[in-house]
Amino acid sequence: MKITTFFVTMLLVLASCTPTTKTETAAPVKKDIALQLYSLRDDISKDYAGVIKKVGEMGYTAVEAANYADGKFYGRTPEEFKADVEAAGMRVLSSHVGKELTEAEVASKNFTEALKWWDECIAAHKAAGMEYIVTPWMNVPKSLADLQTYCEYYNEIGKRCKEAGMKYGYHNHAHEFQKVEDKVMLEYMIENTNPEYVFFELDVYWVVRGQESPVDFLNKYPGRFLLLHIKDNKELGQSGMVGFDAIFKNTDVPGVENLVVEVEKYNFAPVESVQKSLDYLLACPLVKESYKK
Repeated sequence: MKITTFFVTMLLVLASCTPTTKTETAAPVKKDIALQLYSLRDDISKDYAGVIKKVGEMGYTAVEAANYADGKFYGRTPEEFKADVEAAGMRVLSSHVGKELTEAEVASKNFTEALKWWDECIAAHKAAGMEYIVTPWMNVPKSLADLQTYCEYYNEIGKRCKEAGMKYGYHNHAHEFQKVEDKVMLEYMIENTNPEYVFFELDVYWVVRGQESPVDFLNKYPGRFLLLHIKDNKELGQSGMVGFDAIFKNTDVPGVENLVVEVEKYNFAPVESVQKSLDYLLACPLVKESYKK
């Protein structure tokens, strides 16, 4: 009886993302995991080249940018940014960028000027080798009619991205779980955007903060969540409030293609917190070596 209990206990440990001491785990395997560079926003503003190099040395395999402006990424041309990332042994995966509509554009549903900006933005992202462009924020609209206008706007952006060989998505925070009139904002967006043009990058931490279940959303809308923001209050696994085990067991149905780590708050120096978050995923047997089919 004692032997059976021992083996059951060991199986539970091996099938969990619960951190263990280094003496209890084998050397972690290489896994395809991206980092949202906003995680190191202060460091990268002071030492761009050093941070890009360090992220590659940590073991991350790709980056998600968060600094596009005037056709450049972190002050570098698209081609320079791509070369810098690849020289550090990584690839350029995605970028957070958005352009909100003016009140006049929402009222008229005339996106002409906004889409001119997007055409230039998309061209720059293509030159940088991006696979995905993600809008990271929108305010809660005043009405369902306004939210519908944004859905149509995002469809237009997504159509242009598809024509350029990229995918376009939207990243949630917690406020998208509020209701606009009688509809949950995020659910309405998912149900009223064209899956051919718009995917969603599910930020699992903000889903929890929005008092919803990441697993429920993953399974309710199969095929819509191509990217996951793997995030906690601070370092991954730190808060105990995000059920990472359940999330990693439910990635096949929604068609997840990539994991992206984001760390916004820290118990340690930012670089150390970012490293600890990667180590957490590398040591977790539930996290696949790659999510690309």
